[in-house]
Amino acid sequence: MSELEVQATLSRGERSRSRGRRVTPFEVLAVVVALFLLVAGLLPGLLAPGDPLGIDPAAAFQPPSPAHWFGTDESGRDIWTRVVHGAGTSLVIGFAATAIGLGVGLVLGTIAGMLGPAVDFSVNRLLEVLFAFPGLLLALLFILIFGPGVWTATVAVGLSASPGYARIIRGQLLAVRRSSFVEAATVLGRTRRQLLLRHILPNTLAPLFVLGTLGVGQAIVWASALSYLGLGAQPPAAEWGAMLSAGRTYLTTAWWMSFFPGLVIVLTAVAATVLGRAIERRARYA
Repeated sequence: MSELEVQATLSRGERSRSRGRRVTPFEVLAVVVALFLLVAGLLPGLLAPGDPLGIDPAAAFQPPSPAHWFGTDESGRDIWTRVVHGAGTSLVIGFAATAIGLGVGLVLGTIAGMLGPAVDFSVNRLLEVLFAFPGLLLALLFILIFGPGVWTATVAVGLSASPGYARIIRGQLLAVRRSSFVEAATVLGRTRRQLLLRHILPNTLAPLFVLGTLGVGQAIVWASALSYLGLGAQPPAAEWGAMLSAGRTYLTTAWWMSFFPGLVIVLTAVAATVLGRAIERRARYA
């Protein structure tokens, strides 16, 4: 290869890395949404000082206005206040369910990738059986056994997402296990435990941050779907899925009761996806 061709190849690589690091308008908007949700989750009174459960029958079914930005519900509760205060519950559910899913997936993926072909075959068959069921159906089966509730729904969502995480982690672990530095450590006499803790897991866990970012949005959507079905948070809790469910009865007369909680759910899921993809792209071009 000539010097000019080498320079052209290096230039193309540099331009590709530059594009990979470039901040897009969608990423800026995703960061703004994430910061809003973070403030709403940690300091809801700063954005909405009212009581999310306080009723005012005289103000029932008020449309969006300067006094009530998102309108009011059938009991006169301010929907903006309820949406802001519901961010904490939804974020806790999303992060907790993602942590449960990643934890179970890490255990299953590590067992499959480290304990030999027979164990790998058995774990893969188990994962295939779980993949035969839609994720929400697994969550519904779990809730059917243990009963509805916020924490039951959280565990159910986490467990239903774990097979996907387990398969990704297993693939990543097997790729790292075949790498040259692991082979070198094996030649030097490192035990399986040392290989796992010092060489394989540290290089396998890096992509989990991206998986977790993407998984939070999915977990919030699934948990909201369960609350919408009456299997998660129960009314009058200020939780987005429960609010969405409460508003469906009044869609023709008070559309704002369902529109704004649904809009926040969508924005949260989109923001989590955009941020996860951005982190993945920057990691690739680092």
